[in-house]
Amino acid sequence: MNIFEAVRNRREITSFEEKKISFDILEKLLDVAYLSPAGNNLPSREFLLITGRDALDHLSKTTPYVSWLTGAQAAIVVTGLPEVSKYWIQDASIACGYIWLAAVELGLGAAFGAVHHTQDAEESERRETFVRSALSIPDDRRILAILGFGYSKQNPVPKQMYPRETVVFYDKFGKTNP
Repeated sequence: MNIFEAVRNRREITSFEEKKISFDILEKLLDVAYLSPAGNNLPSREFLLITGRDALDHLSKTTPYVSWLTGAQAAIVVTGLPEVSKYWIQDASIACGYIWLAAVELGLGAAFGAVHHTQDAEESERRETFVRSALSIPDDRRILAILGFGYSKQNPVPKQMYPRETVVFYDKFGKTNP
């Protein structure tokens, strides 16, 4: 599969088979995370692999939107270090995208669970504290997201996209042709 196919085929998968993911495949996801770009190549993000059933089930209570972790076979918690880079959110987000596309390439389904909430500091603190205390993450780290993985129970149909000309412009905003 090439990158264009992976982007086209990517879907949020929240229903997984009860089939273990090999450690080799999980290591490939972590390699992609490690190799993903970061501003000035600073170590502004970190990755924590979770494979234990109890931990995945516990993390499913982080927000009402990650209950699918109860069916996931693995997860990667993506943290950021604001003291290392003011661009930690961007760096960690880019890594999440790379990890997700690698999961597609490796035949896995993936789902993204936002933990950090940029619009609600109180909610973000609650979510991040829940994950931090469950996984012994130091206080100087922020928790951006949890990505869950497994083999998809079904192949979802393509999403209906917005018309391309409503989001793609040429040379200046609003110009819809080259």
